[in-house]
Amino acid sequence: MAVNNIVSMHARILVVDDDEAIRDALKLILEDDYDVVCVDSGFKAIEEVKNQIFDLVFLDVVMPEMDGIETLRRLKAHDRNLDIIMVSAINRAQEATKSIKHGAYDYITKPFDHKIILNRLEKVLLKRNLVKEVSFHRSQAASGLLQGKIISNAKNMAVVFDLVAKIAKTSSNVIITGESGTGKELIARAVHNASLRKDKPFVAINCASIPAELMEAELFGHEKGAFTGAYKQTIGKFEFAHQGTIFLDEISCLKTEFQAKLLRFIQEREFTRVGSHRTIKVDVRIVTATNTSLDEMVRKGTFRDDLYFRLNVVPILLPPLHSRKGDVPLLANFFLDRFNRQMNKSVKGFTPDALAVLECYPWPGNIRELENLIERMVVLGTENQFIDEKDLPFELLFHRESIKGAENGNGKNKGLIQARQSFERLYILRALQSCRWNQTWTAKLLGIHRNTLLQKMKTLDLTRDRNDS
Repeated sequence: MAVNNIVSMHARILVVDDDEAIRDALKLILEDDYDVVCVDSGFKAIEEVKNQIFDLVFLDVVMPEMDGIETLRRLKAHDRNLDIIMVSAINRAQEATKSIKHGAYDYITKPFDHKIILNRLEKVLLKRNLVKEVSFHRSQAASGLLQGKIISNAKNMAVVFDLVAKIAKTSSNVIITGESGTGKELIARAVHNASLRKDKPFVAINCASIPAELMEAELFGHEKGAFTGAYKQTIGKFEFAHQGTIFLDEISCLKTEFQAKLLRFIQEREFTRVGSHRTIKVDVRIVTATNTSLDEMVRKGTFRDDLYFRLNVVPILLPPLHSRKGDVPLLANFFLDRFNRQMNKSVKGFTPDALAVLECYPWPGNIRELENLIERMVVLGTENQFIDEKDLPFELLFHRESIKGAENGNGKNKGLIQARQSFERLYILRALQSCRWNQTWTAKLLGIHRNTLLQKMKTLDLTRDRNDS
């Protein structure tokens, strides 16, 4: 047994030795805790490493055709980060130690002790885990600024970027309108970061998350004893944002009584803390956002028209994701890379079929919905495999727009027959999965004879994956 089961989890080991007895002995020691692959030559080892990912290689020094040192050199040329432990007889130990100069991690001598093997193996895997962790934290630090980066190549977003560049240097109030999840706060931050206030605070408040009775104290602050629970003086968000930018998200949620107080602040640029009579002046730029029509609220009398006109100096309309042509695959790959790094995984990417479904889907939750989906795909994804059409959630595949796209072969230039087969295969696969691969139930669900289902399964190559529960 390995000393540390957490370290051994999912580790893949390659054993390279022309002696069958040595291969069998190493496999016997390792197979309880690791995935072990054995080959009898250096040439086969190179092929295996090219086709699969391994955490460690046990490599014999003396082999016919191509010896261990040359195999080591070629393996390192293919993957310099691959860890290799040389295996040698005692009388070849000097040769084994020389191999370290060529990049070997360590060496062991025959006959070997299983405890020594497991100890060396655990050290290698601990080292690899530490390297991955350091690499992850470095990439997080390096990409810290990219967390707020706006990813888009769409023409309608280029219009937004141009507008942001024009208004950033001013102090005019901005109102950003767009559906939920379109990235309104990112645009607000972009306005701030491109402005002369960029070195000052950016303070974001979600108006929908603050109870109406606490809104004034939250934004303007309060004095000690101003109300029950006010045990000390508290500075409000507007005061924190002095000389910077304050972002009021979901501005439509402000109650009418506070709208009047916000209007007064915009007009006078001053306020008083709750429980105080002292006037405080601040210099802030106000950027607001809403996913509802403030025009309609003004007409209904639920939002003050004078406040609306004060806020709506420069309007920015953010387009929904489904209208941003070409941005879905761009964002999907961006999020995939981010979550791979966060979770220390290596999901390769998306197949063309999967991307076609993603592009067809209308994304009612916009970028936030796409981000959440990609996170789920990385969590559930298989290491070093692509996310395929069949891996996507049922609601994506069978949304009416996705079905229309599949029938039309969207994005893949499919012929009608191929597109129909692709959709039919997917439809039957989902039915089988929902019926736990019970063919009788599935046939009834689909409204066809069981023999017809069996023929379809054979024609469309539908077989149950061992991981499919």
